[in-house]
Amino acid sequence: MRLNQVRAFVAVADCGSLRAAARRLGVSQPAMTKSIRGLEAELNAQLVQRTSRGVVPTAAGKVFLTRARVVQAELRKAGEEVAQIAGQRGGSVAFGLGLPALALVPDALADFHRQYPAVRLRVVEGAANALVPLVRDETLDFCVSRRQPGEPEPGLRYRSLMRSRIVVAVRRGHPFSRARALSDLVDADWLVIRAPGTGGYLEPAFARAGLPLPQSIVHCESYGIALTLLATGDTIAALVAELLELPFLRTWLQEIKLDEPLPALPVGIYTRADAPLTPAAAALVKAVVTAARGRGRTSVLRSDSEIGA
Repeated sequence: MRLNQVRAFVAVADCGSLRAAARRLGVSQPAMTKSIRGLEAELNAQLVQRTSRGVVPTAAGKVFLTRARVVQAELRKAGEEVAQIAGQRGGSVAFGLGLPALALVPDALADFHRQYPAVRLRVVEGAANALVPLVRDETLDFCVSRRQPGEPEPGLRYRSLMRSRIVVAVRRGHPFSRARALSDLVDADWLVIRAPGTGGYLEPAFARAGLPLPQSIVHCESYGIALTLLATGDTIAALVAELLELPFLRTWLQEIKLDEPLPALPVGIYTRADAPLTPAAAALVKAVVTAARGRGRTSVLRSDSEIGA
């Protein structure tokens, strides 16, 4: 099995056609076809098939694709790690970010860029259930998000970072800004990042208070759009308190001071258990931890070796 065969297969799976994959890799279509057929012959399995939607992986191909992505990611990281150890400051880091960690990013990135100004960064926003699988297949080096229920999946490591206070937030001057109990907010128009039934903040809070879930709920999957709607309209939302400390949000949003606070949210860092971080990725994790400590959060990450393990 040759690396160019693995690279060709991943390109076909990503592009959905042999022609587009060949363009991406800068090779001819016959050469692309030859690579795929050679890989299938070696594995004694059909990996792709033509459908009305283009060329897609077979059941065997989907299994192999997961491993192939890890192989490619590990080889890329190996090359970058050798270069970084040799003193070069290039390379790339891809990480995921859940809403609870958004407030940590400005300080963390400023710290990181002082050390690695030439490293390319990719930031993917999303809920934990979307980000964690991307860490598992090494699309992302790590993610910072709320903890998923239960133990981490095999092959993943979770490191506790902080506990974030959940608050109910509204635009300044909102009619519900003087409410003091969740029971006052049952009939309000709520905005949620995660759809009802997928583990958001709202349902456990109302269930704990013995209240029905509000009927008027707007589900918005974009953090930017959600915060804009919250700051300019009459919706209300449950957010992590750290967001209201950000200058651009503090101007527009305020906390509804409830008599009974909502439960705190555990937030941490997910990495692969069997793949060490590159020096650049480890430095970014350390910067995130430092930013959390700077905001008065208690972290259980206490050493560089623990961060880079």
